[in-house]
Amino acid sequence: MKADDEQGIYREFTEAVNMKPGELSTWLETDESKQVGWHKGGRSGGGESVGHESGRRIIELLRRKRGELSAADYSHMRKVVGYVHRHLAQRPSGDVRDTKWRWSLMNWGHDPLKS
Repeated sequence: MKADDEQGIYREFTEAVNMKPGELSTWLETDESKQVGWHKGGRSGGGESVGHESGRRIIELLRRKRGELSAADYSHMRKVVGYVHRHLAQRPSGDVRDTKWRWSLMNWGHDPLKS
């Protein structure tokens, strides 16, 4: 991957992810965080949702030095940016404070109430 591409992805990622690592870690421990998202095995399959798993990876990415990021890391960062942008476009009307829409975004490191 070219350095320019990496710079752009990194910039978009840090703009999309507006939660700090500790804040995201605390959020991921809540019941609300665990209630939302798509599960690879389906809802009945249990396990961790895709967004919750991504949130744990985002914490690792935020704590890592930029020079330590791999091509796979940049690929995940691009995935996060895409998810956040798509999900923000689906914002429901009214107060979103206690909505699954917000909780799902927060699993991906973005709290829309901070925007």
